[in-house]
Amino acid sequence: MFKMLTQSHSAVGFGGHETHLGVARVPDERVDQLIEMYQPKKHAYVSIEYLDVPPISKENLREASYLAGLREVDSFAHVLRLFGDDINVRRDIQNVEDELLLSDLVIIEKRMERLEKDLKKTKTADLLHEQEILIKAKELLENGKPLRDLELDANGKKRIRGFMFLSRKPMLFVLNVPEDKAGSLAAIEIEYADLLQRPETGVIAICASIEADIAELPAEEAAVFMESYGLKESGLKRLVRATYSLLGLISFFTVGEDEVRAWTVSRTATSVDAAAAIHTDLAKHFIRAEVVGCDDLLRLGSLPACRDNGLLRLEGKEAIIRDGDIVHIRHSG
Repeated sequence: MFKMLTQSHSAVGFGGHETHLGVARVPDERVDQLIEMYQPKKHAYVSIEYLDVPPISKENLREASYLAGLREVDSFAHVLRLFGDDINVRRDIQNVEDELLLSDLVIIEKRMERLEKDLKKTKTADLLHEQEILIKAKELLENGKPLRDLELDANGKKRIRGFMFLSRKPMLFVLNVPEDKAGSLAAIEIEYADLLQRPETGVIAICASIEADIAELPAEEAAVFMESYGLKESGLKRLVRATYSLLGLISFFTVGEDEVRAWTVSRTATSVDAAAAIHTDLAKHFIRAEVVGCDDLLRLGSLPACRDNGLLRLEGKEAIIRDGDIVHIRHSG
């Protein structure tokens, strides 16, 4: 799975004791088409860093460096085996979930002990609020539920962000199926759709062995190979899309003869957020954003044509950026 994502040719063994870091380019046909249109001097796709870590276990979670590495990631992709002997996906999920819950529970119990001592000295609103949240979190964990289930307002989320709880991170369940089931990925995802009932959880089925082969083939050969297995698109594209959806991310683009580039922001990002993603100075000296949909630009062939057809929008700081927007920032700097 890791080799598929990062197109790595190194030998990465299942259940190893080393952490492997790889960078995956996010495939985007819109970027390909914009590059063809502008023929820029350079171009850049969005990339995602993936960590292939040793299995989550009680023993590994005792290692400070291992635990610190887990806390830094934005989400987990739990790869689950649907081939071989003794297949039990829900058991395997629960085994990992239990370890994450216990790890978070230890942190909460230690913090609550310290909070009680601090509250005896002075009862501030912030400390009382934190205690209230941690009591709810502790109860949730003791009932075997991850902290993804904990409902918090913006202030509450900010209050506990520093703890970097493991069971609060979004979880993508990646069902790794055998080759003879590669044509039934949609049906397998439906079979495990009950896993989606919890917040910030995703499910995707992939045949990693086939995808690893696809990653090493030229584009035309890869298309024929996928068709032979009944696959309409690569697992890499599907997995990236699932990751984006789970994390609430979208892509926007900047274009020109010098560079075509894809950028990533949250789906609630504003025009000034997009400016900040490009460069902090653009956000600081923001005047307005010129925005047009990528589909419109590709259909009409140029920004002037989009402007003439009333499709180029002038947006202020608070306008929400949409997935696929072409953005040009006007600034005073």
